[in-house]
Amino acid sequence: MSAVAPALEKIQRRNFSRHPIHVPLDVIALRSGVPENLPGRCTDLSESGVGGMIAGELSAGQQVAVELRLPNVGVPVRARAMVRYQGQLRCGFEFAGLPVEQREMIRYWAHRVENLQFSAGEEKALVEKKLVEAEENRVEPKPIAVEVPVSAAAEEATKRSTPRIKVRRRRFYFLLCAMLLMAGLGWWQWQRSWKELEIGNAAKAPDAPLRVAPETMEMRIVSKVDPVYPEEARQAGKQGLAVLDAVIGADGSVTELRPVSGDDRLVKSAEDAVRSWKFDPYQSSGRAVAVETTIAVDFRLN
Repeated sequence: MSAVAPALEKIQRRNFSRHPIHVPLDVIALRSGVPENLPGRCTDLSESGVGGMIAGELSAGQQVAVELRLPNVGVPVRARAMVRYQGQLRCGFEFAGLPVEQREMIRYWAHRVENLQFSAGEEKALVEKKLVEAEENRVEPKPIAVEVPVSAAAEEATKRSTPRIKVRRRRFYFLLCAMLLMAGLGWWQWQRSWKELEIGNAAKAPDAPLRVAPETMEMRIVSKVDPVYPEEARQAGKQGLAVLDAVIGADGSVTELRPVSGDDRLVKSAEDAVRSWKFDPYQSSGRAVAVETTIAVDFRLN
């Protein structure tokens, strides 16, 4: 399977440009009906999918759930995805039914990345220009075989030029040290983030809710109440998804709700309804545990 995976990746036509990214990536896969969390790290991201390194075995065509947090974006990206390929721990995932809000978040982040890359390119060109100027202005001492009388004007010109050359050399060394320092800081941050990923599972609190895919918890609903369509939203023609982050206790009741996206009026109505929902308690290691999941309520005008 791993031998043909690179070929599939090359054949796959990409409609969206990919951008490098280095953030933790959580993958939830079903093993005999039981969800399994596989930690990993993103390598690239686009509106159509995400690539990364995953600490686990997956197969092409397998349905999974992925979650990652974009830099400078508070809301996490959570979506269903299909495994397109895997080889040497590298995986490619294609988003399946990515909500509009999630796609807009990725598009906003990609736009910021392109602007930062453009600014970095301008800065690099400026540094290279300064280095070339410093090299052109270097003065190599030449041996003098015969003593030649020097006029006062020539001596004054020499005194003026010498400090200028020293200043430009100092600027060159300063820029060189700054570039080396930035490269060292980038390497250190990468190593620190990767170490945090490796020990992330050990650092989690033992009583923290287990993350479960929305599709899994949807099948465990025992009773639910349909939300009331707000009249104000109906008159305004508002419709769409109200997305909530929910914590479901060990007894199957909804204990916490956090709004993620959607119109405020629709989200409020969805919260009022979801609080009364009941779930079949989720079992882990033979006992009921609290879980965290995402609930999406669809409001549509007739």
